[in-house]
Amino acid sequence: MSVMANRVAGWLGRRSEFVAVPVLGRTNARAAAATSVQGFDQALLWVTVALCAFGLVMVYSASIAMPDNPRFARYGQMYFLTRHAISLMLAFAVALLAFQIPMTSWQRSAPWLFVASLLLLIAVLVPHVGLVVNGARRWISLGFMGFQPSELAKLGVLLYAANYMVRKMDVKEHFFRAVLPMAAAIAVVGLLLLAEPDMGAFMVIAVIAMGILFLGGVNARMFFLIAGVITVAFMLMIALSDWRRERIFAYLDPWSEKYSLGKGYQLSHSLIAIGRGEIFGVGLGGSVEKLHWLPEAHTDFLMAVIGEEFGLVGVLCVIGAFLWMTRRMMHIGRQAIALDRVFAGLVAQGVGIWIGFQAFINMGVNLGALPTKGLTLPFMSFGGSAILMNLVAVAVVLRIDCENKLLMRGGRP
Repeated sequence: MSVMANRVAGWLGRRSEFVAVPVLGRTNARAAAATSVQGFDQALLWVTVALCAFGLVMVYSASIAMPDNPRFARYGQMYFLTRHAISLMLAFAVALLAFQIPMTSWQRSAPWLFVASLLLLIAVLVPHVGLVVNGARRWISLGFMGFQPSELAKLGVLLYAANYMVRKMDVKEHFFRAVLPMAAAIAVVGLLLLAEPDMGAFMVIAVIAMGILFLGGVNARMFFLIAGVITVAFMLMIALSDWRRERIFAYLDPWSEKYSLGKGYQLSHSLIAIGRGEIFGVGLGGSVEKLHWLPEAHTDFLMAVIGEEFGLVGVLCVIGAFLWMTRRMMHIGRQAIALDRVFAGLVAQGVGIWIGFQAFINMGVNLGALPTKGLTLPFMSFGGSAILMNLVAVAVVLRIDCENKLLMRGGRP
């Protein structure tokens, strides 16, 4: 009897060496909720946590002197730190819930999430519903925080575009059957965003959609045609808008007498802050520009404060973290596509494009390489809805990586 048991054990041991990878069509969605959390990319998680933690410290450093300004006199020194910490805790909680959702459910809900984002973009334009801040109507008050529908629209467009490309794989060579409906959907989103106005969010969404079209295998001629049309459209938006033209002129010469106290004020003081930092910075808390010289130092221009307090070394560390994160997300996407999970792969790569492009724009503005745009630094700048959607997007990528690893171990996602 013992000899027979040993033979059976040996046979099972040899069988366990061979792992079959199931194809996408045979996945079991019910088993998705039981996926073990031990298989996700821990390095990606810890880099995200590190950026959030560093951002929390820098938001406190950049906002600690703001109550001295009469405009913020009713706020305490810990006000922005407390609000940002609460936003981070809420965002991590929602991201943990998002991680539990299998990719099959994200794919099924992609059109509905896109429609929900459209409805919210319409709602924010309704008087007494959308909040007007600095002349822009971009927020809906939730009481404990202001929610920006354009942040949800980034995720909604990303999921919708990935799902659309999977459904249109067989007609991707035909412009009118494959690309035109997607272009119409993005145009509707763009018109709603420009009505707020929020051209920065529209640029990010357009790049996300274009990236997914390119990665999804759209014909190269059609891709470059669409890219040309979008480029011309953005140029016309700038040319036909007086205040957008002024921003371009201020970017080209921020030190001129005409712009140094107007459209070029933020850029010039951002450059002064980064110049003061030199190689190693003036030390944490030692920034002078955050003392009411640099507006929005805790949001759009947080990188300038990092450059002043931590110097070139600090700026390069942040840039390196975002480069690694983007590269890692693209790798997870390629891995999913290799496992015949095209939707999941396009989503992961789309998140990489989203985070990488928005970080690139924000850093470029702070460093004077790009005209001023109202885009925050992902994971780091003060803001509730932006942090929330950034962490949800990372949670979706971690879920994709977890399902990839489960498939490669012979399980079902």
